[in-house]
Amino acid sequence: MAISPQSRGWSVVLAGTGINLALGVLYAWSVFKGAIAESIKQGGEGAFQWDLASINDPYAVCCLVFAFSMTLGGKCQDRLGPKFTAMIGGFLVAAGFLLLSLTTSYWMWVLGFGVLVGMGLGFGYSSATPPALKWFPPAKTGLIAGIVVSGFGLAPVYIAPLATYLMKNGGLQWTMLCLSVMFALVVGLFSLLLRNPPAGYQPVGAVPAGAQTAKVVPIAKPKDLTPSQVMKTGAFYVLWVVFFIGAGAGLMVIGSIAGMAKQSMGELAFLAVVIMAVGNAGGRIVAGLLSDRIGRTLTLSLMLMFQAILMFVAIPVVTAEHTSAALIVIIATLIGFNYGTNLALFPAITKDYWGLKNFGINYGLLMTAWGMGGFVLGRASEMMKATTGDFALSFGVAGILLSVGAVIMMLRDLFQGMVTAKVNEELARRDAETTQATLQPALEQAA
Repeated sequence: MAISPQSRGWSVVLAGTGINLALGVLYAWSVFKGAIAESIKQGGEGAFQWDLASINDPYAVCCLVFAFSMTLGGKCQDRLGPKFTAMIGGFLVAAGFLLLSLTTSYWMWVLGFGVLVGMGLGFGYSSATPPALKWFPPAKTGLIAGIVVSGFGLAPVYIAPLATYLMKNGGLQWTMLCLSVMFALVVGLFSLLLRNPPAGYQPVGAVPAGAQTAKVVPIAKPKDLTPSQVMKTGAFYVLWVVFFIGAGAGLMVIGSIAGMAKQSMGELAFLAVVIMAVGNAGGRIVAGLLSDRIGRTLTLSLMLMFQAILMFVAIPVVTAEHTSAALIVIIATLIGFNYGTNLALFPAITKDYWGLKNFGINYGLLMTAWGMGGFVLGRASEMMKATTGDFALSFGVAGILLSVGAVIMMLRDLFQGMVTAKVNEELARRDAETTQATLQPALEQAA
């Protein structure tokens, strides 16, 4: 029995989501960080001998390497296909965790988690979304992107409790070894299901090339731009700055949530990570669906403004002497929800603006903003906390930056709307002139 293209497409979506579920270990870093901090405080033989101010460095480096390696992973995906690229990603992540299982050295953790795991995430993540989008029409771009990347955000739901259980029973190094084996198997198996559609494939519901639609397209976006062409557009730099802000603010909270929750939740602090992960994944799907209906830029503007409000609301909560566990979880979940929208909207925007042919490397270029945001704001957050003793200043700075990002997107949307109106007005005028020129001979003959 032949498998329908629609079924094949959904199997690719499932595989991409499964790969991201494995690779989303990045968002469980706060659980590992808590164990490292505890080891530093206890000291003794075999303990981590790190400076507490540098405890977030492997995570920050991982975010940076992840983002920049997506350019290389995207190029590999565009040239060699998603299956091979995903396998490379799984191998690198497994190798990174294997190295972590053998050492407590600061520099080896920067190499293992920061560089090897970061590169593996870049290759694996860049292989999951492009093939899935190619099987479906543009009207489902936001939804499909949201579903695939939701796996990455949802990963802490199982990784956080699993890692907590393994650490309790075998220690941190044993946990790293177990995760190494698991990632190699899971990513390797799911990568076998990744494939691009055959040449000439047209998704059901797609408008054939050159066909005219009943509605006037607002602005004719250039399609299938090369990376060099993309970097010559003003839109790329606007989107890069906004992505830097939106991602950095979210990663700042995600990387520290377990520590913030531990004061009031004790050993159950990992639950804050789990619940926030549900919000993170949900934000990706909801934003994808919403953007298919009201547009990407409007959806992004709304989410950035909501995220800014949450940052300011969080300040009195994280600075209170007796912090409510419920309030921390609620705020973290909403922040995770809004952060997750970035990871659904920006790949969809990349496809809308610059096409699918070079999607992997083009999105990889834009994704560098995610890595820089996580590195800069994540590191800055730890430095501000070390200076002030709490996260109040970090949340305040993030709130201001998010407000700026929302204003940038609103102004861009307004400007784009004005240009669209002008384009449509000109098209309507030309249509009227063409119609008049066509009818004129017949009118003259009738007269």
